[in-house]
Amino acid sequence: MTAGDAEVAGELRSRGLTEVETAPRRLAEYSSDASLYRVRPAVVAFPRSAEDIAVAVEVCRDRQLPVTMRGAGTSLAGNAVGSGVVLDVSRHLNRVRRIDPESQAAIVEPGVVLDDLQRAAAPYGLRFGPDPSTHSRCTIGGMIGNNACGSRALRYGRTADNVVALDVITGTGEFITAGHAAGTAGQSPTLSALFSVVASYLGVIRTEFGRFGRQVSGYSLEHLLPERDFDVARALVGTEGTCAITTKATVRLVRAPSLTVLAVLGYPSLAEAADAVPGLLPLAPVAIEGLDAGIIDLVRTERGGEVPALPAGQGLLMVELAGSSGADLDEAVTSLRAAAGVGRSGGPDCVVADDRRQAAAIWRIREDGAGLVARPAGGRMHYAGWEDSAVPPERLGSYLRELCTLLTRHGLTGLPYGHFGDGCLHIRIDFDFGSPRGTAAFREFLLEAADLATAHGGSMSGEHGDGRARGELLARMYSAEALSAMAAVKAVFDPADVLNPGVIVQPRPLDADLRPVRPHTYHAGLGFRYHRDGGDFGTAVSRCTGVGKCRADLTATGGVMCPSYLATRDEKDSTRARARVLQELVSGAVPGRWRSAEVAESLELCLACKACSADCPTGTDMAAYKAEALYQRYRGRLRPAAHYSLGWLPRWAPLGARSPGLANALLTAPGLRQVAKRVAGIDPRRTLPKLASDTFRDWFAARPAAAEGRRVLLWVDTFTNYFTPRVGIAAVAVLEAAGYLVELSRPGDCCGLTWISTGQLDTARRKLSRSLAGLAPHIVAGTPVVGLEPSCIAAFRGDARELADESVAAVGASVRTLAELLTATPGWRAPDHVRGIRALAQPHCHHHAVMGWGSDATLLAAAGADVQRVGGCCGLAGNFGMERGHFEVSMSVARTALGPALDNAGNVVVLADGFSCRTQLDQLTDRPSYHLAELLAGAAAMGA
Repeated sequence: MTAGDAEVAGELRSRGLTEVETAPRRLAEYSSDASLYRVRPAVVAFPRSAEDIAVAVEVCRDRQLPVTMRGAGTSLAGNAVGSGVVLDVSRHLNRVRRIDPESQAAIVEPGVVLDDLQRAAAPYGLRFGPDPSTHSRCTIGGMIGNNACGSRALRYGRTADNVVALDVITGTGEFITAGHAAGTAGQSPTLSALFSVVASYLGVIRTEFGRFGRQVSGYSLEHLLPERDFDVARALVGTEGTCAITTKATVRLVRAPSLTVLAVLGYPSLAEAADAVPGLLPLAPVAIEGLDAGIIDLVRTERGGEVPALPAGQGLLMVELAGSSGADLDEAVTSLRAAAGVGRSGGPDCVVADDRRQAAAIWRIREDGAGLVARPAGGRMHYAGWEDSAVPPERLGSYLRELCTLLTRHGLTGLPYGHFGDGCLHIRIDFDFGSPRGTAAFREFLLEAADLATAHGGSMSGEHGDGRARGELLARMYSAEALSAMAAVKAVFDPADVLNPGVIVQPRPLDADLRPVRPHTYHAGLGFRYHRDGGDFGTAVSRCTGVGKCRADLTATGGVMCPSYLATRDEKDSTRARARVLQELVSGAVPGRWRSAEVAESLELCLACKACSADCPTGTDMAAYKAEALYQRYRGRLRPAAHYSLGWLPRWAPLGARSPGLANALLTAPGLRQVAKRVAGIDPRRTLPKLASDTFRDWFAARPAAAEGRRVLLWVDTFTNYFTPRVGIAAVAVLEAAGYLVELSRPGDCCGLTWISTGQLDTARRKLSRSLAGLAPHIVAGTPVVGLEPSCIAAFRGDARELADESVAAVGASVRTLAELLTATPGWRAPDHVRGIRALAQPHCHHHAVMGWGSDATLLAAAGADVQRVGGCCGLAGNFGMERGHFEVSMSVARTALGPALDNAGNVVVLADGFSCRTQLDQLTDRPSYHLAELLAGAAAMGA
């Protein structure tokens, strides 16, 4: 931080902004958005009011310092980064102030997340029309900045078409309520000057602006024409914060369709799918989306995801149709099939997604497109930059063919998708920034691509805006006079050029400010192998492209990422921000590197839940990166107390089990327990789990010899053996009832989980390798191996490949959950007592991330149980919630989804396979919680 930066921060604080930060970690978090660009700000502030924003603008204007607005930071064009003051409105200015069902309008602050607005409008049967794929985290202010559109803009229009009025602050500091201003221009110096500018450029505005729906590049000056009633609000939409800053918006709401249906058409190629679009537009569909089938393949092969039934073909069209009744939908589908030529020779295949879950799964693939295509296995990283061009829909097929030819000529590839009904094409391209000519080749391609889009009457951007990626290209799309008109408008609103300078008007070169897109390599002395990333930690942490899904609340759909961000709503606690700090570490920009305060602060509240490895479209695995950081930080050094107490739990538990009564007494006695917790680094508000009076192994050894059956090896984990033997006892009963002869894994074997989570990776490697070597003969002999603790199975199925000796690492993939084993057992069916049971299930985070909870859901559904699955994390997450300093966040995480679900559940059985989940539930509620094995074993075992 420079002296000047400190002065700016000090002045902002002295004038009433209470949250102003200049810490290196915070600046790293805000140095990038979801684009290729990196611009480190001088100050990051979190305004609480329009007055705070006005103060920031005034301070920046006086000091000639840029001011950049930021919502969720999901910009793919570099619209949300700046070198001066970055104002994040998402933390405080995020209220839906009013829903007016009579006028079908909403008044919102700029930091309102789109999905939150949709939830507020839904009880009135209303919605905001445009819905970009980032709807779960993008803000209305960001949508206004970019003129966002999304899939359903085909029916509802762009953001500009749905804005009624804007309260803004100009670069001069003037407060304006912008709307239809033809009769009120004289009341504002800014609007009066703007009226004169428009009068000077009427001809060029009429001929070059607003030529087709997705012409988003540049300013939308067509709204300022007299015949459009000088609509300043709509004209400001898409100016990317370069003319004025929105402090409040009045937006139009639309009636949500009563019913919708999704039909998917399959074509031999994506270009042929694009050719078919004009013939479908007369049907007035809600959306027509294009998708390269290669993206579907990525979901299947790389992410291990289940893909709904889809038609054959390399190019898919997703067509959403609306109606007020089932008969309407049937008629709409019949019309679609006829218009598309389904059933005729050479016509496309068609699949209709009648089931809502099936349709949602297909939409999820489409919405995750940008992340899914970023890191295909065995190939180069795919980047934004030319990811948002648009042409009139009737030109899309030709444009797509010529763009593919251009890519081939440059030796580049990409998987296209997009809003084909509007002629908007998205594609990430594998630019080789690591080559000597990488940046120059990037520039050459973009210049040629811009000329190609222009030749087809298109726009550089169809919804993402120009930002730093395409501002320079506007000169290839617009005439000199049109560029002058935009510059004149900018000068009226922001004569000092402090509002997001270098964007649209007087743009920065498109190859300036590129962040290090070739990851700095880091191979030496790593704890994990990072096999997906060529053994390079730098490549691994650069998986994060900044799409910001970690800021979304995914709990309603069973997602988990990112529990700490959902608890704190602080960018630093998002997976994205942590990745940014680690990227800075690898590049050498963080003094002290692994042992720096910045890295420690960034990772402190990461629960290591592993959810990001599954929920993030790019597969960012922050749990592994945190373990690596702890490994590097404490190698050869004294560790925190919790690393020895909780991290070494598999060593301490056997010692305590020699005299469990005494151990429990010592850990629960008044005075002693607080001393023990303090010494162990455990939060004093935590209740410690008690050791069982007899271990599971002792019970198993004392029982009568079992009858014959097919052999199964039961993995005995530390938690089941020493703390909850009832789970193991129930599992034995269930397995024997299924016809298995149960044997136990070797005493002393351990998956190494507690050492992994605390970064003690050398010990974890030894433990894990030894255990896998013990399992190997059973796996080779065809004996199934089943585990009960999800985190242990996840260690075998996930961490083993990255950590264990390579000679045995693959063995872990064969370890199964109880549900996986039972659903694959011929003739097995759940006992009758399960039918009709109402249950609330909290899947363990590692279960969700590594194995998936599908087998459990299938088993319970087939058994006739009525199960509500809770999304999100329980908050304990192994050692995290036990450690001193984490209690409040742990409880806040629990209250995100689990707490409300318990409050509203009524009389249900609470299912939780994870020991940590059950431990947290014990502290949250008086209700008992049970493992799946206990449910299947019956009420007697459940009460044991």
